[in-house]
Amino acid sequence: MKQLIIIGARNLGREIYSLAKQCCEYGTEWEIAGFLDDKSETLDRCDYQVPVLGTADEYHPSEEDLFVCAVGDPKYKEIYVKKIADKGGVFTSLIHPTVVLNEHVSIGKGVIIQPYCLISNDVRIEDHVIIQAYCTLGHDAHCQEYCHLSAYTFLGGSVKMGKSTFTGTRATILPRMSAGDRSKVGANSLVVRDVPPGANVFGSPAININPKK
Repeated sequence: MKQLIIIGARNLGREIYSLAKQCCEYGTEWEIAGFLDDKSETLDRCDYQVPVLGTADEYHPSEEDLFVCAVGDPKYKEIYVKKIADKGGVFTSLIHPTVVLNEHVSIGKGVIIQPYCLISNDVRIEDHVIIQAYCTLGHDAHCQEYCHLSAYTFLGGSVKMGKSTFTGTRATILPRMSAGDRSKVGANSLVVRDVPPGANVFGSPAININPKK
């Protein structure tokens, strides 16, 4: 049986540990072996049944290992994924049983989808995307690599989220809008126009709060 290793043992990592135990593959295709984290003492005050196995730099993947990356910041998530992937590590996806997947949904590797999400028709979700609880992705939406959607995010039909984009809780992006690579949409924001690459937008309607000078 394979062993699942979670990269990151902090806040999101502990949530993903619980998510993994609720996935249908748990106990049938893989068991949870532990975490990788830069701080070995991260779980000292927590009563978890698995250890911190070391750091991503130190760990050498075996044929039995499967990985998921539970790092919330897309910038750092990409760094840690690369550390393991460059050593031949294989990534798997975790999708909670309550997630509704409509027809022709494409899901890459290392994807995490938490409970009660609706993924509508012809949606594309690329590698290492994290979709937190109660998100809705409208038809033909496209999330590129390392995108992170916080809880209750709504993407209208044909929305395009660039690489390493981030949405805060309850962000809403109207149909046919796009968010450029590495942009951020603040919590409770309403996006009514395209978000430029690297922009940090907030409000209703959302405006760029760190425009280039």
